[in-house]
Amino acid sequence: MLSYIIIATVIVGLVSLVGVFVIFRKDVNPQSVKMLISVAAGTLLGAALLDLLPEALEESTFEPHVVTSIVLVSILIFFLLERFLHWHHCRDNEHEAKHEPHEAGLKRHVVLTNLLGDALHNLIDGFVIAAAFLIDTQTGIIATVAVIAHEIPQEIADFGVLLYAGLTRATALLYNFFIALTAVLGALLFYYFGTHVAQLIPVMAAFAAGNFIYLAAADLIPELHHEKKSQQVIMHSLLLLLGVGLIIVLQVLFPHAE
Repeated sequence: MLSYIIIATVIVGLVSLVGVFVIFRKDVNPQSVKMLISVAAGTLLGAALLDLLPEALEESTFEPHVVTSIVLVSILIFFLLERFLHWHHCRDNEHEAKHEPHEAGLKRHVVLTNLLGDALHNLIDGFVIAAAFLIDTQTGIIATVAVIAHEIPQEIADFGVLLYAGLTRATALLYNFFIALTAVLGALLFYYFGTHVAQLIPVMAAFAAGNFIYLAAADLIPELHHEKKSQQVIMHSLLLLLGVGLIIVLQVLFPHAE
């Protein structure tokens, strides 16, 4: 099972970097990014509500309301974490506007803040993937696909921030590659320490469900609401449903071990 976990986390990092590299070889098409966001939102919701949460409820020895409370706590944690990082980034921008002579130092600060947030997110992705595979292979595969789906648009955004901060494309890709390795670190940490507390595995599954729901509902779907053209609205809606359908197909192709 450890080999599956390592392979899955490495694939997540490589797919994200390949997606960024391919898109940034030419100018980014906002509609292409929104299409990726649509699929990612559906995939995250499907993985959370059709697989991770049911598995957490089934595997946990806690009462159902405790498991759902963990989902709620997860959503609140990610809300507060994202608000702090966003607030910190806004303060940097305000300070930059008032103190132009310190622009180089502030740009470096933006880079460090972005990389720190990305590393923390990837570390959690590693926890999620490891916990999912420790439940069973189907849950592991579904969690990995969901992580990949949301990592690509997220890495595109992070890559854009690094370019804005003055890094070259090669340097930004290199930084993203090393930060992506924190997912492997997170997976290894959970595998070697999380397995000593069996109840921690379904708890992490519930926590992951909250993470996925928050990412879809708070970060991805609001981006789609900015679209006003009816043709694009229909396309994004269909792609979101496609993301949910992808999870259902994976459940059929990789049934839970009895």
